Amino acid sequence: MRVVVVGASGNVGTALTRRLAREPGVDVVGVARRAPRAGALPVSEWVSRDITRDDLVVVFRGADAVVHLAWEIQPSRDLAQLRRTNVTGSERVFEAALRAGVGTLVYASSVGAYSPGPKERRVDESWPTKGVATSFYARHKAEVERLLDRVEREHPALRSVRLRPGLVFSGDAASGIRRLFIGPLLPSPLGRHVLPVIPRLPRLAFQCVHSDDVADAYARAVLSDVRGAFNVAAEPVLDVERLAEVFGARPVPMPVSVVRGAVDLTWRLRLQPTPAGWVDLALGVPLMDCGRVERELGWRPSRTADDALRELIEGLRKRTGAPTPPLDPAAGGPARLGELAGGIGGKNP
Repeated sequence: MRVVVVGASGNVGTALTRRLAREPGVDVVGVARRAPRAGALPVSEWVSRDITRDDLVVVFRGADAVVHLAWEIQPSRDLAQLRRTNVTGSERVFEAALRAGVGTLVYASSVGAYSPGPKERRVDESWPTKGVATSFYARHKAEVERLLDRVEREHPALRSVRLRPGLVFSGDAASGIRRLFIGPLLPSPLGRHVLPVIPRLPRLAFQCVHSDDVADAYARAVLSDVRGAFNVAAEPVLDVERLAEVFGARPVPMPVSVVRGAVDLTWRLRLQPTPAGWVDLALGVPLMDCGRVERELGWRPSRTADDALRELIEGLRKRTGAPTPPLDPAAGGPARLGELAGGIGGKNP
């Protein structure tokens, strides 16, 4: 079985290539805009391709399945570039898979595709996927879901699967996550008490999953005869009390407007790369019911949500990463000067 993983050098992609390499008879081709050195991951071949402009059909031809993971979160100050990669690039991946005659397409959607929903109960995969209007990430995820809806209607012979994971954490992704969401000004090494306080916001509750566990869900989706959407997350829900325990922090009541205003101000001042729409996304998305992935794919996480978050925190403290351009701890340059030169959120790190 030949599986092409688009975005194979990122957080989920590196975990997925390792997971698929354990399957007898599976041949993995890794596709990335910046391919890592040979031998960095257990793939039979690395192919450098930019999904916004390069020929993908030639790469996909002969593949049994394509897994589309490629996505940009930075530069957060260039929405046109982000949409070219996230939306137009995804459309090009889908079209190339169809033209190449690929039988299975697995797409990395997200909890971020969901419309605002409840925090006091869980929603299944039928919850509307219109995103959160103030989040570019949510808008793009929702727009790509509509593209995939059209592909499924017009090409019913294609087996299409979309996974909607919560936040995806691991120690290997720590340096990449820091560059994408926190920026170069975070001091390192960090102690356990990286956050002295946690804002007690009324809807601050979210789900996460370890990279290795979500990779297992993707692998099962590739190898099983299933279709449609699957929520993927580990327990427990990370609410204010749980976050305070993991971070060793003190919950402090704060108005949402103050937290959002602080994030917005520091983003506008180029002190960190994350715009305020991410606050709206965290507070807006519903909690997911993951019963379908457990029943139909036999998936169970090997790590709790606490474990995944603690591993990320330890990775931030130790500056851990993986040997691919998006995850390499040295990717920001000496003293993180490369990140600073990009204007913090103004250039893809």
